[in-house]
Amino acid sequence: LVAFALCDNARFEGEKVFRLKPVFDEHVTLIRDLANSIEVDFWRPESSQLVTIDIDVDIRVPAIYLDMVYTLLQQSDMEHEVLIEDLQSAVDAEADLKPSPRAHSYTKYNNLDKVQSWIASISSSNPDLISKQVIGNTYEGRPMTVLKLGKKSSSTKPAIFMDCGIHAREWISPAFCQWFVKEALSTYGSDSQMTSLLNQMDVFVLPVFNIDGYDFTHKSNRMWRKTRSRKSGSSCIGADPNRNFDAGWCSMGASDNPCSDTFCGYTPESEIEVKNVADFIRRNRSIIKAYLTVHSYSQLLLFPYSYTYQLAADHSELMKVAEGASAALRSLYGTTYTSGPGATTIYPAAGGSDDWAYDLGVKYSYTFELRDTGRYGFLLPESQIKPTCEETMLAVKYIAAYVQKNLY
Repeated sequence: LVAFALCDNARFEGEKVFRLKPVFDEHVTLIRDLANSIEVDFWRPESSQLVTIDIDVDIRVPAIYLDMVYTLLQQSDMEHEVLIEDLQSAVDAEADLKPSPRAHSYTKYNNLDKVQSWIASISSSNPDLISKQVIGNTYEGRPMTVLKLGKKSSSTKPAIFMDCGIHAREWISPAFCQWFVKEALSTYGSDSQMTSLLNQMDVFVLPVFNIDGYDFTHKSNRMWRKTRSRKSGSSCIGADPNRNFDAGWCSMGASDNPCSDTFCGYTPESEIEVKNVADFIRRNRSIIKAYLTVHSYSQLLLFPYSYTYQLAADHSELMKVAEGASAALRSLYGTTYTSGPGATTIYPAAGGSDDWAYDLGVKYSYTFELRDTGRYGFLLPESQIKPTCEETMLAVKYIAAYVQKNLY
């Protein structure tokens, strides 16, 4: 029975996602007190410590606490709205009603088995343009495979590194990495920009960074965020891989509590997945000219820094490129993105991969926060995969073309 209960899928009947709008210090205190007294899942920002006045706060509240939360909100007069009336209904509605194909599909959220068989088949599909390499294994022993896209060449080419799915529940992110690979291969030879990019540069793509966590969101708990590592003496599982890089590690916007969703880990790179990626980038740091990491949600294009309010040395150039990329993205469906440094644009957060890559010397370091702005949050319907990926391609190609012309 215990074993059965463990693999049973978490259900979210009656749970709601609220958007709170704190405008006074008392509101901020109330939200923090609430987080300390009941189990609240912070969707945005990522923990109660990051709540400040005048930012929207999206939280998921379990059904048993709803009466209490409504009472508190009424007493405090804090403006609020319900973004998601019933979380389980939103989880159920995420998938298209079209029957799920047995095979991999670019417009579905593929589970890990489908992603892994896709990696195997796509990497053997076009040996002149794509190859794969395992950069290490996850905590639970699964291979982390990086796909290398680019025209085969006798000399070393400059490269771009892109990863998706650092946070397990951000399903639109791995969907984008798969889409990118498909587009790169299918438009090479017909799209002049992609052809030029793959002739002159290589693109390393890690389709799913937090593989164990991603698998867990499909099998056990759709709302899981962290890795799945365990440490003897603690009943809490996992760390936040995007707080585990050695960039202002565990200073601001990260937690040293192993049970927190923003737990920074026990030491920098304590998470094997983070260490594998960091080692790969360090080994290739002479050729990697851009680092792109894809998250959701908020519609933002961020660049360093997040662990300090100080501006990056290349701030104005990074901003110019981000604004150009955001304009390219907006040109397709009118989706608006906000650009800027992480700390001031969204909130301070130490230990992030983009800050770490930038400090290592990878100048063009960007974090995408894909659709949407909170209507669906992490549960973006599959019907939005295609438009989201199409518009994001334009931004990624814009950045890639700029990097290609401005190698350093």
